[in-house]
Amino acid sequence: MKPNDKIAVDNQKIFALLSNYLNNAPDYVEKDEIEELVKYGVPYKQAVAMILAAAFGLDIADDQVDREFYNRYFPKIFFQLDTAEYAENSYYQNIKMPSVKIGKSELKYEKYKPFEGFVCNDIVRTLDGRQYPQIGFFTEEFAYPAILENGRIWMTVTPNEVETMKDAIKKAYGKVLAYGLGLGYYAYMVSEKDEVDSITIVEKNRDIIQLFQTYLLPQFRQANKVRIIEADAFEYAKQVMPAEEYDFVFTDLWHDVSDGIGMYEEMKQYERLCPKTEFSYWIEKSILCYL
Repeated sequence: MKPNDKIAVDNQKIFALLSNYLNNAPDYVEKDEIEELVKYGVPYKQAVAMILAAAFGLDIADDQVDREFYNRYFPKIFFQLDTAEYAENSYYQNIKMPSVKIGKSELKYEKYKPFEGFVCNDIVRTLDGRQYPQIGFFTEEFAYPAILENGRIWMTVTPNEVETMKDAIKKAYGKVLAYGLGLGYYAYMVSEKDEVDSITIVEKNRDIIQLFQTYLLPQFRQANKVRIIEADAFEYAKQVMPAEEYDFVFTDLWHDVSDGIGMYEEMKQYERLCPKTEFSYWIEKSILCYL
């Protein structure tokens, strides 16, 4: 097997293992089991990795192939996050979520359990083609705001959103356009910047807009900078965006990579209509790993 083929097989294997874990049993790791290992000097990050390796059927003690696979991937995948660090984020500090419903949409707080795993940043890809998903966990309970559609989590502001939007927030300036409203995290963070004159948000879900305008936007310190347009993002990109001459455009229309690739590729086509505009896309690094 050629080196590149071996890397592709390894990538497929780690993604399959982690997908099964995150989709079916993200709270598999028990606190008591972790603490037992920690008593013997094993760091939390390593303890989580070892427990999951065993759950995945890897024999890292006696099987050399499994041990090499573990050493190659697991230390670069799992991360202990600090609740205090995210508590200092200005959105978490200043925007409070009531528990309300409008139509099929419900605004509320959800929680990560201690040691529950979740995607916490873009996939890291090395020059040789290895791909490392980034999986975080907290050692204590962590509450985060969410919008549920028909009882299922659809939009959130979790550490993943915080980390993966940092670059697009940092680069935003002047007249900004955002496709996708969510819980208004991007709109809030961008509106706080002196370099940003205005932020226009295109969102087609009327219930989401109503929730935002009624309960969240009034909490924005720079609400005067924010404009909401109820429209289809792709129609707006084709028919309206070029004439508006935006300085910076951020697109966040998808839930994850699996439903984002097609929309990403379609939206990229409209960049040519605005040659002076800078474009940015949510989780673009992860999407490009699949293209």
